[in-house]
Amino acid sequence: MHVVGTAGHVDHGKSSLVQALTGTDPDRWIEEKLRGMTLDLGFAHLRFPDGVEAGIVDVPGHERFVHNMLAGAAGMELLLLVVAANEGVMPQTLEHLAILAHLDVRRAIVVLAKRDLVDDAELRAVEEEIRAALASTIVAGAPFVAVSTRTGEGVETLRDAIHDALVALPERASDAPVFLPVDRVFAISGRGTVVTGTLVQGTIRAGDTLQIDEPAREVRVRSLQVFGESRQAVSAGARVAVNVAGVDVAELHRGAVLADRAVGVANAMRVRFRTAGAPLRRRTPVRAHLGAAEILGTLVFDTAPAAEETSDATLFLRRAAATYPGEAFVARALSPKALLGGGTIGSTATAQIGDTAQSERETILAVLGASGLAPLGSAEIAARANVREERAEELLAELAARGTVRRLQKPVTYLGGAAADELTARIAAILARREAETPWVLGVTSLALARELAVDEPLLLRVLAADAEDGRIVARVGYYATLAHRPQLTSEQYAFFDRAAAADAAATLVPVELETLVAEIKRTKIPGLGQAFDTLLATGALVKVGADVYRGSQIAEIRRRLEASIRRDGPITMARFRDAVGTTRKYAVPLMEWFDATGVTVRDGDVRSLRGATRR
Repeated sequence: MHVVGTAGHVDHGKSSLVQALTGTDPDRWIEEKLRGMTLDLGFAHLRFPDGVEAGIVDVPGHERFVHNMLAGAAGMELLLLVVAANEGVMPQTLEHLAILAHLDVRRAIVVLAKRDLVDDAELRAVEEEIRAALASTIVAGAPFVAVSTRTGEGVETLRDAIHDALVALPERASDAPVFLPVDRVFAISGRGTVVTGTLVQGTIRAGDTLQIDEPAREVRVRSLQVFGESRQAVSAGARVAVNVAGVDVAELHRGAVLADRAVGVANAMRVRFRTAGAPLRRRTPVRAHLGAAEILGTLVFDTAPAAEETSDATLFLRRAAATYPGEAFVARALSPKALLGGGTIGSTATAQIGDTAQSERETILAVLGASGLAPLGSAEIAARANVREERAEELLAELAARGTVRRLQKPVTYLGGAAADELTARIAAILARREAETPWVLGVTSLALARELAVDEPLLLRVLAADAEDGRIVARVGYYATLAHRPQLTSEQYAFFDRAAAADAAATLVPVELETLVAEIKRTKIPGLGQAFDTLLATGALVKVGADVYRGSQIAEIRRRLEASIRRDGPITMARFRDAVGTTRKYAVPLMEWFDATGVTVRDGDVRSLRGATRR
C-alpha cells in the first residue's frame, strides 16, 4: 500500500476530489462541514479492482493550518496538487510545493479542479499558465488531469493515472525497523487507546512490543486495522490504526512516534539541511516538523549557510524524538512561521544512508566507515543503518566472517574493516621497527603502543586481542610481537646472565637473590639488559620464585625430583620435598608454594599431590 496526499490552495476542491475518488468525505469535524473548509487532516481508502490500494491523506489548504498540513505530508509518496481551473496557481499552492520539496514525494499529478467552470479555450490557456508557474517546482513535468467533481468529468481518467503512478512507486522498506508517526489519538470503549498514522517503514504484528517516544514508554500491540479491516500484520505504506496497551490516551498526542526499540530517540542529531529562500544565521531557532510532530529547537550550522545552500548542522530539540537515518524534515521560523528549508537526519558521512538504492550491507559498512575507530554495538549499528537489530547481527556476522568488518570482544562491538586494517598495519609497522631496533625484547606492551599510536589503550587492547586471535600478531604475557619475531639476546647480554645467574657448583639447585641480580643489572652498562631480563623471565629461561631467581633448567630438575618422589611414595610433606631436592626450608617453602600456584601440585593439609595425576 502507498499514501496519496493532496495539496493546494484553500477552496480549490481537495476534499470534494477525495470524495469523488473514494466515496468518503475526508472532512471529519462538524465545523469543517459547516464552514466548507478543511481544518485538519482527513483520510480515505482508495481501492482498485486489481488489488492496488492506497490511503489518501487530505490536508487543509488555509495558511493558518499549515502545521496540520505538515503533520500529514510526511508520509506522502504520490502528490495530487489540486489547482482550481477558474483561479490558477495561488499563494498557498506555491507554499505547499515549497514545503513538499523537502519531503519524500516521489511522483505527482496536477489536478485541474472545477473543470466545469471554464470552457475548453479557457482550460487550455489556464493549463499553460499553470505549467509555466510550476516549472521550477517538484511537479514540473507531472501529468495534468482536468476534473469536475460536480459532473464527474475526468474522475475515471484521474483514477487511471493514480493507479499507474501507484504501480510505478517502489515498495517501502517492510523489513526495516517499525516507524509510525502518530497523527491521531483516541480511545474506544472497551478497547482502550488507539493511535493512527502512516506506517513509514517496517511491519507491525499483533502482539508486538514497541516503544512510544513521547512519553517514553513500551506498549503492546493489541490489534490492527486498515480502514476498518482487521489485520494480523500491516506492512510499510499502510494507513493503520493500532490498538495499544500500556499507555493511556491522555498521555499521547499527535506527533508521538510508535517505533521499534531499535529506533534511536534523541534530542540532538546531525542533519543535512538545505535553506529555502534566504541565508540563515549559524544558530537559528526553528519549528522542526518531524513526522507528524512540530518541535521547537535550534539548528546549529557548522558554517552559516547561504540561500539555497546545503549544509551540515546539528539539530537540537526541546524534547527527545524518535528518528531514523534519512528521515526528511522541514524547518519553519518561530515567528512569522516562514519556511526556512528542510533536510534529512544523518551526519555528513551517513547522509545517504536512507537511499533505498543502497543495500543493507553497504549501509552497515557506511555506518561503520563513518564511525572510524569508535566501535559500535549491533543495536547502535541497527539504529544508524535503519535496519532491524536481528538483521544487523546476521549481516555483521557475515561481514566479520569475510573480514570486511572487525569483531571486538568484551563487549562485542564492531569496527569498519578499513579503519581496523589501517590500525593493524600501523601496529605491525611499530612492532617490526621495535623488533629490529631491540631484537632482545619479547615484544611491545599495549601501553607503549597506545602512546605511539595516540589511541586509547582500552580500545587498543581489544583490537590487539582480535588481531592475536586472527593470527595477525602474537600475544605473549602482556607483550605483542610479529609472527616471525624470536627474541635474541646479544652476546654481551647472554654473557652477563651466564655469569650473574650462574649455579653454584657445590649446590646446583640454589638460586640467586632477585635483589642482588637487579642491582647488578642496574650497575652494568650493557644496553637493553633490563629488557633482556624481562624476556628471559617471560620465556622461562629464568624463573622468579619469591625473592629468588632460578634458571629454567634448575626448575625443571626440581620439578622432576618432586614428581618422581610423589609417584614413588605418594603425597609429599615439606620435609620430604626439601630432602628430595637437597635444599633448605628457606628455599623449599617458596618453591612448594610456586608449584601450587602454577598448577603442578595441589595442597591437602600438610601434604601435596600432583594435580590431576594418579598414584603409581
